[in-house]
Amino acid sequence: MQKRKLVMIGNGMAGVRTIEELVKIAPDAFDITIFGKEPYPNYNRIQLSTILQGEMSFSDIIMNDWDWYESNHIQLYAGDQVVRVDTKEKIVYSESGRAVPYDELIFATGSLPLMLPIPGINKQGVIGFRDIHDCEMMMQAAKQYKKAAVIGAGLLGLEAASGLVHLGMDVHVVHLFGHIMEKQLDETAARLLQRELEAQGMNFLLEKETVEILGDDRVTGLRFKDGSEIAADFVVMAAGIVPNVKLAKESGLFVNRGIVVNDYLETSVPNVYAVGECAEHREIVYGLVAPLYEQAQVLAKRLVGMVEKGYEGSIVGTQLKVSGIDLFSAGEIYEAYETKAIKVHNELDGVYKKVLIRDGRIVGIVLYGDTSDSTRLFRMMQQKQDVSSLTDIAFLKEGGAKEEDVAMMADEELVCGCNGVTKGTIVQAIQQGASTVEQVGGCTNAGRSCGRCKPLIAKILEHTLGDAFAGQAQKETLCSCTDLNRDEVVAEIQAKGLTTVKEVMHVLGWKNEEGCSKCRPALNYYLGVIYPEYRDDRDSRLVNEKMHANIQKDGTYSVVPRMYGGVTTPEDLRRIADVAEKYRVPLVKLTGGQRIALFGIKKEDLPNVWADLGMLSGYAYGKTLRTVKTCVGATFCRYGTQDSMQLGIELEKRFERLDTPHKVKMGVSACPRNCAEAGVKDVGIVGVDGGWEIYVGGNGGTDLRAADLLCTVKTAEEVFEIVGAYLQYYRETAKYLERTSKWLERVGLSHVKEVVADEEKRTALNERLQRTLVRYEDPWRKVLEDEPLRQHYYTKRSIPVSVKED
Repeated sequence: MQKRKLVMIGNGMAGVRTIEELVKIAPDAFDITIFGKEPYPNYNRIQLSTILQGEMSFSDIIMNDWDWYESNHIQLYAGDQVVRVDTKEKIVYSESGRAVPYDELIFATGSLPLMLPIPGINKQGVIGFRDIHDCEMMMQAAKQYKKAAVIGAGLLGLEAASGLVHLGMDVHVVHLFGHIMEKQLDETAARLLQRELEAQGMNFLLEKETVEILGDDRVTGLRFKDGSEIAADFVVMAAGIVPNVKLAKESGLFVNRGIVVNDYLETSVPNVYAVGECAEHREIVYGLVAPLYEQAQVLAKRLVGMVEKGYEGSIVGTQLKVSGIDLFSAGEIYEAYETKAIKVHNELDGVYKKVLIRDGRIVGIVLYGDTSDSTRLFRMMQQKQDVSSLTDIAFLKEGGAKEEDVAMMADEELVCGCNGVTKGTIVQAIQQGASTVEQVGGCTNAGRSCGRCKPLIAKILEHTLGDAFAGQAQKETLCSCTDLNRDEVVAEIQAKGLTTVKEVMHVLGWKNEEGCSKCRPALNYYLGVIYPEYRDDRDSRLVNEKMHANIQKDGTYSVVPRMYGGVTTPEDLRRIADVAEKYRVPLVKLTGGQRIALFGIKKEDLPNVWADLGMLSGYAYGKTLRTVKTCVGATFCRYGTQDSMQLGIELEKRFERLDTPHKVKMGVSACPRNCAEAGVKDVGIVGVDGGWEIYVGGNGGTDLRAADLLCTVKTAEEVFEIVGAYLQYYRETAKYLERTSKWLERVGLSHVKEVVADEEKRTALNERLQRTLVRYEDPWRKVLEDEPLRQHYYTKRSIPVSVKED
């Protein structure tokens, strides 16, 4: 049966959750295309503030990486915005000129920051706070400017302000109302929060209405309605969000505040749906992730004809964490004539709790400083439980999620509010084999959004597993698809003679029979180490290795040809220049590895770029030997004691294309002055009088580590022998994606020294290494020398000349 064509406009959390649900229940029903305005895969927008506060990096908040799209056969056009939709012909048109037909279309365009119509709003230095680009702008501004103003003291505004304080800026938070976060907190809780935030460095200007942004081209300050002014050279507008509906309006969809949908997320136009912050359901637009994920589940089922019950709206509970302070609110916030309040206010410990009751039932909750009772109280509120007999102060006792209370939690009690996951669902996942918080998340999505429920998930794991918890909790499994760790998987492959990725997953009982983007590359690597003659499974490669180029944040690729030891020729330079001109390459840059990189190449141009270059790949994308950096050495330098260029080139030629657990970089310096930075490389060689010093385990990246001296040798042949044994031992004992620096610290330098010093072991390691290297050499040379085969690789497989599969 021919697949239907599903196109989604938007690559955010709600939309991609819809696709996740869809491929789970009907993986072969649709040919899926996603257009994303931003040049990134799907990421967790909730965690943007943690980047500003230095707790996470951009890579940490990616929810579905490039390989997830690839493994699920989803075409993602990142950084390519849809600009027109023809709902009669059922075609979407993108900014880059793509025209893609659809059978079903989803609008998941999200929301935009509300930019108040204040004079001066378009000046330089005025931004919203909604995406990764905004974070980058804020971090860049903090390097140049020191006075920031944030307009709006809601959740987004406070998160932005907290991040700017962390970045070292003097921050004023301007708010129109009398207390902060007035939609989530009453005045008492708000005052407690304000006091804490002031202690962290924020300044608050309440009941201030901004009427003008001062400055010429760039902002210099704010003027308020009362005539007062403040200086500011950077302004973040965080006054709220509005549904992103411009394209929907232009496409003829019925739009009120958001894109109006029915209970099945259908819009006014047939075969067109809307989900997330852009959708308006029963006159409500939701901005929290939990209801958006509920919508995603309904829409996925609707698309495959499985839905029985539509989306009926959500009762929203807001679990927040502002600058390390826990908050929760749900329902009504302020007392009214017909409501009664139960309050606990412990000023010493900074704890405030309030529950509003009407007709014996909870109608509102505000918790500050201690939110451990939130799930229990929220469940009571949702179920409209009669609490008339529970109004003793113990009703608000602290510690609702402690170990002794986990056993008392009902199965239907909500644990992960963002994803709507109950205790019963988590227990079921644990009983089916999940034994870590990450594995529970992989099975149920619990903990994958804001992450504040992870401690409670751990408690449920501990209670459910009992005595088995201690051992399981410390066990680092390969991924959530299996309960086996790296050593167990390798042992099972060897014991059972398993020879393919599919066979490993089938025989060893993988929970996800197709595996995931984490385990498939790892299994492919381990099989390659165990069997020197192993035929590489290209479909299990990471996306960069499949494309033989590094994907960039705008969806284009970088191409880096090989330059042995950083040495090149006029002919190669001409080829690179010709290719750069022919394909209008936006950036040609010298890399830190002494090579020339071509940035901004389109995916469809990659095969022809490699063909025109006629050069080997430098494997700048590979889990292999990337570069061997060299100084000019004794040939030219008056300080050089050895021929570093010749040794570096020979090392690179000997070990290029060799699969390793992670990238490997080398450096060869002709003298202890270390111009090639050998002291911070995975393998560093330093020339000394009469020989070479070999250093290992260095890292010049985020986790800076100086390399350790492994040994000193006299000849180049000894260098090759020692380095070969070292690399093979790393290949055989490291975890996939474990850098040499981490591996060396784990196994111990003294142990590695003993292994490479043992002549018998060293010889055996090099023999196994040579058997592996053979599989790269002959096919490689055959491809280079056989023109029809070259063309086969270029045109049929879209792989450059630097293939290594067969």
